[in-house]
Amino acid sequence: MFSKKKRNYFHDVIVDFIPPQRHDGTHSYIWFSQVDPLTGKLKRKKYMLDRFRKGRERDMVANRIIGNILNQVSHGWNVWVDGDIMRTNYSVDDMLDRYREYVKALYHRGAMKHKTMYDYLSRLSVLCEYIESQGNHIRVTAQLDQSFFTDYLDYLITDRDLSTRSRNNYRTWCSTFCSWLVEKKYIKENPIQYIRQLKESEKKRDALPPAALTRMREYLYKYNKHFLLACMMEYYTFIRPDELRHIKVGYISVAKKEVMVPADVAKNGHERHVGLNGKLLQFMIEMDIFSAASQDYIFSDGMHPGPKMIYKNAFRLEWQKLRKAMKWPDSYQFYSLKDSGIRDLANAEGVVVARDQAGHSDIAVTNKYLKRSAIIPDEVKTFDGSL
Repeated sequence: MFSKKKRNYFHDVIVDFIPPQRHDGTHSYIWFSQVDPLTGKLKRKKYMLDRFRKGRERDMVANRIIGNILNQVSHGWNVWVDGDIMRTNYSVDDMLDRYREYVKALYHRGAMKHKTMYDYLSRLSVLCEYIESQGNHIRVTAQLDQSFFTDYLDYLITDRDLSTRSRNNYRTWCSTFCSWLVEKKYIKENPIQYIRQLKESEKKRDALPPAALTRMREYLYKYNKHFLLACMMEYYTFIRPDELRHIKVGYISVAKKEVMVPADVAKNGHERHVGLNGKLLQFMIEMDIFSAASQDYIFSDGMHPGPKMIYKNAFRLEWQKLRKAMKWPDSYQFYSLKDSGIRDLANAEGVVVARDQAGHSDIAVTNKYLKRSAIIPDEVKTFDGSL
């Protein structure tokens, strides 16, 4: 191993490397040592100089060879690796650091939303944990092949107990990550293309029936009005929970009866304006929301308006308390309010209205929220047709 001083001198040299030296004796040659990625051990390489005339010619050739070796190694070349892929011998740890900085740079330059950056770095952290759990076996980027990612995705299910849906989401990120590896020539091809998606079970989330919504409103109006407002916004506006916590008082127009979701907050990266139900707007006035500063978040500490954005899991944790008090099943989730709202708006005003309010690109997306009820409506049983 090199000392820190030597590694700082060759700051781009990722592998262990002994610089080239000239030997003159019975035979004249240039030698240097570099780690063979397959063994993890230093291996010596020689370039013979005997065929060049002693003196100026041999000196010029020797200096040129030494210069070329240093230059190529500083750009990631390894004499023991296929020369077509110049970075396959890079240290995995150093490559991961570079990717982490790359993602952060995209965010700071406005090319990536904060939520996307957080998601990528979170998934990268899990990948790093897996690599660390493998000991010192994963050393260079050439080892990030199909076998590696197959084992990793299996690990997510067997060791981390993720659902097939979550595993498939990680697979999607891995594909994006590997595309970056290919682009930067750390690997030759994207190995994820050979790893299939797993069949996903249906989401364990159910819309709340009208009776449950009524009971919830009565309970929260008595015990937690500010969380009731959050529930009403989810039900009437369909704004995603992570978007909802970003909404400020100034984003609401009472005159237009709408709320603005900024582009840097919206999932699709486009600003959109969502209609405000009169009942919801009246409740906001009752809660004195508009007396807060326009820059205040609607939901801050204690679900009250304030200057500090509420933490990411706040709605979910508050919902868990409600679900326990109501003795509801786990399939009733905070996001179920969106399912319930889309269902009720579609039934009342049509699926097109529900599609536009939800900001969906196609009715097919809206229809995914309109799951068929397991209970056969009485209207079906009493229907008197013309036949």
